[in-house]
Formats: sequence, C-alpha cells, structure tokens
Amino acid sequence: MVRDIVGRSEERLDVPDTARLETVFDHYATQFPRLQAMATSVVLARNHEFSHGSTPLADGDEIAFLPPVSGGSGPYTSTICDEAGHFFAITRQPIDPKEITARVLRPEDGAVVDFEGVVRNNTNGRQTCFLEYECYEPMAIKMMAQIGREIAAAYPIGRIAMVHRLGRLEIGEASVSVIVTAPHRRPAFEAALEGINRLKKLVPIWKKEYFVDGEVWVEGEWDESVKQR
Repeated sequence: MVRDIVGRSEERLDVPDTARLETVFDHYATQFPRLQAMATSVVLARNHEFSHGSTPLADGDEIAFLPPVSGGSGPYTSTICDEAGHFFAITRQPIDPKEITARVLRPEDGAVVDFEGVVRNNTNGRQTCFLEYECYEPMAIKMMAQIGREIAAAYPIGRIAMVHRLGRLEIGEASVSVIVTAPHRRPAFEAALEGINRLKKLVPIWKKEYFVDGEVWVEGEWDESVKQR
C-alpha cells in the first residue's frame, strides 16, 4: 500500500546527524499527502524492530513504514528452526502441512493441530478472483519466531510451526499454516488459535484482493502494543 503511494519499494536517504525515525516519515509524508493521511495507522520499524518515532538514527539504519497488516533453500525463502524444534518459514510455493508436521512431531506427542487459512471466493458478497501477499521479509520471519517462542513458553505444548505463503494465491489455496504438537489436545488447540491471532496483528504481511471489477489492499489492524507513534 505504501509502495503504491510513493511509487517505489525502497530508497537511500541522507539525513542530518540529529535525525530521528519520525524525521524520515515526515520527509515522505510532506511529498505524499496520502501517506500523511495514513500516519495514525502506519507503524515504524528500525533495523527489523518496531520502534517509536522519537528513536535516534545512526548511519546505515534500515527504516520501514509498515501499513496495517491484513496478515532460502528448497521451498522456503526464509526459515528459522531453533534448538527446541520450533519451525518458522516464508515460502512462495504451496504449503505442505505433512512436511511441516514431520518436522515438529515427536513420539511423546498425543495431539497435532493444524490451522490453515485458505483463500475464499468472495468478500462480503463481492466475487474474488485471486489474492496476492507481500511482506517485509527480514522482519516478518523474526516476528513469527518471536510469537511462536512466546506461545511455546506460555502453553504446555511440544513444538510450534508457522509458515506463510507469498505471491499469487488461487481460490482454495492455503496462505498460512500454524501447526502445534502437544501431549494433550486442549493446549494444542489453544496455542494454535493464539498463534494465528497474533500473527495476523503483529507480522508485517499484506494482502491484495483482486475482484472481477477491480483490486484493493485489505486493511487490517495493528496490535495495540506496537502503536507507538
């Protein structure tokens, strides 16, 4: 959404030594009134971490303007697999839940819960042709891992996996999968639900919906914890 407004996805910018994060946003908001109108909903990030507008800048910082979320090797473009066995990935290929489950399932597990978000054929009665997903990938994969580890620490589960797909998705295809293994079913269900709910409000992934008569970026909502500007 922001890229469409400013006409580019990235740019190098020289700023004064006293510049803060909000200085960079104001620089572009002055040029693009539509961006200024989004100021209350855009979240700022510095070096792949959510940051306040008053954050001082240093040479070489990477700054991102993130509109509200909707939401490597082999099949994955980015992965994190930690010592505890949790698995987090981003892909541009169809999601394979059996392959992901095989990564996290252990003999001591008595339950596997797999939540998959799939592309439906309409929104509020308006016929959908297909969807496209984009993300701020370096930050997205880190946030997925952070969310997963926090959930694993809060629920008596074995392991958790989160995989999100990017690019064009047809009707019926899975856009995201959250898989949880646990000794018992109840915490597995609860952890999976918590996982998808937090992913949709904290991970910088955006959805564009294409209809028979046009297209639109789907506006979501940031979690209150990151609305710092």
